[in-house]
Amino acid sequence: MKIHYIPCLEDNYSYLIIDESTKEAAVVDPVEPEKILNVANEHGVHLKLVLTTHHHWDHAGGNEKIKQLVPGIKVYGGSIDKVKGCTDAVENGDKITLGADVVILSLHTPCHTKGHISYYVSSKEGEDPAVFTGDTLFIAGCGKFFEGTAEQMYQSLCVTLGSLPKQTRVYCGHEYTVKNLLFALTVEPDNEKIKGKLLWAQGQRQAGHATVPSTIEEEMETNPFMRVDLPQLQERVGSHSPVEAIGEIRRLKDIWKG
Repeated sequence: MKIHYIPCLEDNYSYLIIDESTKEAAVVDPVEPEKILNVANEHGVHLKLVLTTHHHWDHAGGNEKIKQLVPGIKVYGGSIDKVKGCTDAVENGDKITLGADVVILSLHTPCHTKGHISYYVSSKEGEDPAVFTGDTLFIAGCGKFFEGTAEQMYQSLCVTLGSLPKQTRVYCGHEYTVKNLLFALTVEPDNEKIKGKLLWAQGQRQAGHATVPSTIEEEMETNPFMRVDLPQLQERVGSHSPVEAIGEIRRLKDIWKG
């Protein structure tokens, strides 16, 4: 299994997931279809599937066009998310196969949108798994609570995604890492892991490189939204429960001028 990130629009990422034995590929959120096809052709792969994380235009807006460019391609999306161009609706726990070796598990991770799906991808070859989290989980951050509640985001981040194997690689929908880490330092100014990752992320961006992937383990160490089970973090933001804390941190992030 090979994964390639494809920068799109201003700060979006699409991803190409390749089953190397069959050269079949899936694409996550192909908002710029022509660009995706060029990358697929460069790697000599056949696009079979579209994995849409959620209905927002900067993720699902290329679906109709890619269906025209690749006749017969299957477009997956959350069953309650009204994804443009969707041919195959998925629920939490549905499995999709790609080629001979790759298995894709649909995880319902609502809050940013009601039907948001993250895709957990594993290979029979035994490589570290990956999860494509759209706008639910960003590196060191999370999406705005447009269609859901703090309780839902806690379940999505800390329960559903937080229970994945620690070595799972995290591929998110936007390049927001540096700003997210700067904000994370306002919540936990003494967190050395955040300081270290911020320096690394700034270096990556200055060199023109992406900051994906992270890992679930790194997120548990540096992402304040995934650390709300810690009593000291709850106390720091004046909250008395993980759910209250995640809501308060989101409120603070929404008004932060960093």
